[in-house]
Amino acid sequence: MDQYSAPSGALRTRPVLTAAATRAAEEKVIATGISVEALMERAGEAVAEAAWRFAAVPPTLILCGPGNNGGDGYVAARHLRARGLSVRVAASAEPGTDAARAARALWEGPVETMAEARSAPLLIDCLFGTGLRRPLDDVLAAALARLAGEAKLRIAVDLPSGVATDDGAILSPVPRFDLTVALGMLKPAHLLQPSARFCGRVAVADIGIAAAGADLFEIARPRLAAPGADDNKYTRGLVAVAGGAMPGAALLAATAAARAGAGYVMLAGGAASGGPLALVHRAAVDADELRDRLADRRIGAVVAGPGLGRDDEAARRLDAVLGGGHPLILDADALTLLGAEGVGRLHGLPHMPVLTPHEGEFATLFGTLPGSKVDRARAAARSAGAVVVLKGADSVVAHPDGRAAIAPEAPAWLASAGTGDVLAGVAGSMRARGLDAFDAACAALWLHGEAARLAGPGLIADDLARHLAPALAACA
Repeated sequence: MDQYSAPSGALRTRPVLTAAATRAAEEKVIATGISVEALMERAGEAVAEAAWRFAAVPPTLILCGPGNNGGDGYVAARHLRARGLSVRVAASAEPGTDAARAARALWEGPVETMAEARSAPLLIDCLFGTGLRRPLDDVLAAALARLAGEAKLRIAVDLPSGVATDDGAILSPVPRFDLTVALGMLKPAHLLQPSARFCGRVAVADIGIAAAGADLFEIARPRLAAPGADDNKYTRGLVAVAGGAMPGAALLAATAAARAGAGYVMLAGGAASGGPLALVHRAAVDADELRDRLADRRIGAVVAGPGLGRDDEAARRLDAVLGGGHPLILDADALTLLGAEGVGRLHGLPHMPVLTPHEGEFATLFGTLPGSKVDRARAAARSAGAVVVLKGADSVVAHPDGRAAIAPEAPAWLASAGTGDVLAGVAGSMRARGLDAFDAACAALWLHGEAARLAGPGLIADDLARHLAPALAACA
């Protein structure tokens, strides 16, 4: 997987293409003189190779639909048989495109109907790929479910049949696949829920399609330089965390900022002690004192929201944070206090803030927005003039300029109190070290997810903070 450099602001990771963007990319390749049939040959050969590597290819049944995804299946069947493997093909309908008909003509074996098809240890689904807009009919969906249920291994080509490409919606019942071979590029449905959970492992097959100008990416491991001989605690980043009514939440955020590499972390308000001894506690800080603390120009980022509270004093603290002139990470109570009426205040800030709402907080700030999770995050980012991290198992980061990134699927154990506070602290550390708002949010999500994977089942937020150091070490 490719990486991206900090703090350049440029993501170098795998692009994600919608159905329309995929068609446009294919058309550009065809315009250079490469035929649809040639692209189909590349795709089918890549599917055969992926099946060979992944499953050692036991007796195999390939399901072919009427479109070009089905054509890919006929090509894959031919290549697998050429390797001496036992391969059968079942079709839901006759090929409906010239390229699919040509691929069918080159397949020398029989073609069964879906109704008569017998199961095989390996099932390869080439019924429908990118661009499906309607459910499979009930008879076809039932046949797919039967054959998938009787198989030991299941591979989907491009996307599992029954999945909507751009928003990850489930259009009709979808079996769980062990591997999905994404043709050319990742699609949103490989990363967005609920479809992502049905894809299994996702492998991208290079078939010669470029994604120039892509503005949607998969978040990859960040490349974060370790401190050098000339660094000190301030050059590594000073993070201030504005505490308040719930000391534990602010302490989690401050601890996470320190564990994620910040050179100096000040907890202003909240707990008078606790956490690593390296934290600098400024207890019993009211809004005026907080304003004074934030006058320090060495502060690289301020985290506000975890444990802040929602009363009048918390609102005054938030005002002090918004007026401090520093890069901001706004989470939890800060988002609730801000509310829909306060989003406009963010446009006048000297640095682009990062907002990290979960779905409930997102609705409070932006209401009910149409479209996919990516669409909604992008609209919110434009509205707020901020980088928006719409959290979940498929967290999305969006920039006001339209760039967006989707995080790899996060461990479900993150659905636990305090894990969002840890994410806010990590984002503060990334921002303080010099990453721009978008890259800081992406890096924080990757580190957060990796720390969760390292912590394992049963994790709590405290465990995440402890596993940030090895996650960070993987980024050097």
